[in-house]
Amino acid sequence: MIPKIQNVAQVLIDYLKLEGVTHVFGVPGGGLIEMLDEFRKQRDEIDYVICRQETGAAYMADGYYRVSGKLGVVMVTTGPGATNALTGVMNAEAGGSAVLALTGEIAEVYAGLGYLQEGIDGKLDINRIFQASVASSTILSSGVSAQRLIESALRTAMATPRHAAHLSLPVDVTSAPAIKLSKKKTDRIPIDMPDSPARYRSDPAAAPLSDVQKTLEILAGAKRPLIMLGNGCREALRDPVTLNALTRFVESRGIPVITTADGKGIFPEDHELSLRMFGIANCMWPYYWMTQTDPNYDALVVIGSGLGELATNKWNPMLLPKGPLVQLDANQRMIARDFPVDLGIVGEAGGFINALARLSGAAPPPPDEVSERKAKIAEIKKDHSPFLSDADYQSEDRPIQPAALCRVMQEVLPADGTIIMLDAGNCVGWGAHYLVSKPGFDVHSSLDMGPMGFASGAVVGAKIARPDATCVALTGDGAFMMQGTEISTAQRNKIGAIWVVLQDDDLSMVSQGMEHFKGGEPEVWKDLYSLGTPDLAKFAEGLGADAYTIDSPTDMEKALKKAVKKAEKDQIPQVIIAKIDSKAEPPYYNPLYAPTRSEAREIIKPEQ
Repeated sequence: MIPKIQNVAQVLIDYLKLEGVTHVFGVPGGGLIEMLDEFRKQRDEIDYVICRQETGAAYMADGYYRVSGKLGVVMVTTGPGATNALTGVMNAEAGGSAVLALTGEIAEVYAGLGYLQEGIDGKLDINRIFQASVASSTILSSGVSAQRLIESALRTAMATPRHAAHLSLPVDVTSAPAIKLSKKKTDRIPIDMPDSPARYRSDPAAAPLSDVQKTLEILAGAKRPLIMLGNGCREALRDPVTLNALTRFVESRGIPVITTADGKGIFPEDHELSLRMFGIANCMWPYYWMTQTDPNYDALVVIGSGLGELATNKWNPMLLPKGPLVQLDANQRMIARDFPVDLGIVGEAGGFINALARLSGAAPPPPDEVSERKAKIAEIKKDHSPFLSDADYQSEDRPIQPAALCRVMQEVLPADGTIIMLDAGNCVGWGAHYLVSKPGFDVHSSLDMGPMGFASGAVVGAKIARPDATCVALTGDGAFMMQGTEISTAQRNKIGAIWVVLQDDDLSMVSQGMEHFKGGEPEVWKDLYSLGTPDLAKFAEGLGADAYTIDSPTDMEKALKKAVKKAEKDQIPQVIIAKIDSKAEPPYYNPLYAPTRSEAREIIKPEQ
């Protein structure tokens, strides 16, 4: 029996199903007519979630990937639909999320004629815009080439490290038959659909064993070694076997572990060897290991981090050990980009970690050395709080301290089933510093690009990917107003996500930063960037959410408990508006890690 010839739209959706995709996010339009018709026919297998704005849809696709590990897909229409989605897709690329963007395009027969929202031969060249922003972008130009271009995009998105990829879909191509040509080039032959993604993509090789052995020798020769994990380890450590291998390895050698802020929680922060987080909004514990130990901190192994600005707190020199620095990354361009290395290794994080654990038993360290390191780590934790301000964390004051709000979230939210998306702004500083991420309590941020509004969309994608989890967006009022309309998407689809909005009627990260670096009266800066006292509770309620306004830890506890219960029972979005202390500052300006105000102003003075 000869297989039926399918059109390009049908084949593309078959590939999405092959990748395990169950939800696609976007805003429809005429440039997607064939795709929309096919999604309608297959709606029992794959759900096209209609969002309120294309940027939010892309954030949802990102959140879906982060939580599920499956390809995130955003599909939008021509012209402004594509450009609106660009920010979210670009953010996915920067953050290492596997996201495929599908954008509609006018029929190729009308190219160059000034058709509405033309984006190939018109002035708005969507393909070139995406080529400049993500790992790959191409136009499906015919049914003959469609299969190999779709597979190429999927290979790119699901590569290691993960990427964002883009396909432009001209209307007449999506309706064209997907075929391969015979040798005569006249017969139309149905394509052969693969039965597994392994038929068109594969995982990269692990690091060379010789480099693994050199790393072990470096660690064996160090008295105060340290392992630093970046977001590039997240996919590898999603695997329980690999996480267990890493845990056994560091326990057997007494090596402390830190993560970057965007890698927060990939190694459990409640583990005895975790010194939590280094970089923006640093935990306090790494400081004492790096600067206050005898003998000196003398070896660093970095796995899956490019060591950029926020991962290193502006390339803080205290991160450099008084000994060798090893850096492993799947992307060769990241190695030695920011700090000179003694050993640079190109390889996949999971394979490297498993090889370390496997070879480690051949040359175990002296037990007394391991015990002494563990005792030093325990001493640091006993003598020093992980937090910059215990007083703020324990505060019961009104208006609520953001640090105390994080404490209540930690206490109330389920320890074994919570996902928190941190938005850009001051909220990410408080969340990254004061929340403790561990198995079952995941914290995600988007610090490579840092777009405001990320969490408001991503939390919906996260909840769709993990309906059994409590999914929370921690966001500021400015960011919330950018993408808060996606509450309506949640309401329409009965998605019980929760938004916690820090309200101080200010773009505080900017106003506080300007006052910090440039001086002037704080009140003046706040007045310049005031948001105009919007009624955010009414805004949320108007979009279909239950809304609560609180200003104390006690009220926060009551509201959050109620929101968690109603989100699960009634499947209604929940929004908590938290009126915070407008003078509170996140730990961005910790004097042990960063310049004081006077030092910062001196640093940025122009040369005389």
